[in-house]
Amino acid sequence: MRHLPTIVDQETMTRSIGDSPDDLMQSNNLSSNAVGKRKYKYHKIKTILIQRIISGEYPMGACLPSESQLVKEFGVSRVTIRQSLDLLQSMDILCSYQGKGHFVKNILAKQDLARLQGFGEIMAPLGVSAYSKLLKIERIVAPTEIADKLQIKPNTQVIQIIRLRCAVGKVMSIDISFFPIDIGEPLIKMDLEKQDIFHLIETKLGIEITYADIIMDLINPTDYVARHLGAAKDSHIMRIERLTHDIKSRPIDFEYIYCQPDTHQFKLRVSRW
Repeated sequence: MRHLPTIVDQETMTRSIGDSPDDLMQSNNLSSNAVGKRKYKYHKIKTILIQRIISGEYPMGACLPSESQLVKEFGVSRVTIRQSLDLLQSMDILCSYQGKGHFVKNILAKQDLARLQGFGEIMAPLGVSAYSKLLKIERIVAPTEIADKLQIKPNTQVIQIIRLRCAVGKVMSIDISFFPIDIGEPLIKMDLEKQDIFHLIETKLGIEITYADIIMDLINPTDYVARHLGAAKDSHIMRIERLTHDIKSRPIDFEYIYCQPDTHQFKLRVSRW
């Protein structure tokens, strides 16, 4: 069984080394630095609750324990619990209904189309670790469409990388990427399961990424894609074509990203004029 990803909350993890939930329940003295301590507590409670959601203890649609139960469990004030729950609502992880409680929402990969981000960067604001499962890396002769996109000659070889992008214990997308040889070959030796490729290109290869052209549509999945996404063959899934360029406007990465519509959300601000 694959180990579920853990929460990456830098402030919390840095300040709570050696602490446990028991420590949290016992440290209820707010007499000094009250505001700072309360902030520390509600952030830590927020992290613990997210971990329970990711582990499946609180699955999608589940109702969290009542505020009174959480107050008793963590040994903090109702104000602190409400701050934790409000923070999870602002992250769009919980929704609340008057008189019914707080419920777990489906965690989405929310992408602002005005920004070019890797999958890990998209999930990080939710406090969720993203990871990949590498399915295939191979050198292939670029199909005509791929050669045209990457502006290389026909019959030129490229590196194809196929990965499952995962978070909260489930597959969020399957990415099929194509790179020119000079970029793709160095990537083969790198950790493609724990690191975003954009991050590796910028930090390891020293290539500045500037923009991407994106096309989105709905398609019927191939058997291969449907199997990995757990989608029905006659269903419609989202396909994203993304062509990424470096600072010299050279195409360096063309990819197909396939995902279920209920795992991603996209936003874009547009002006009237």
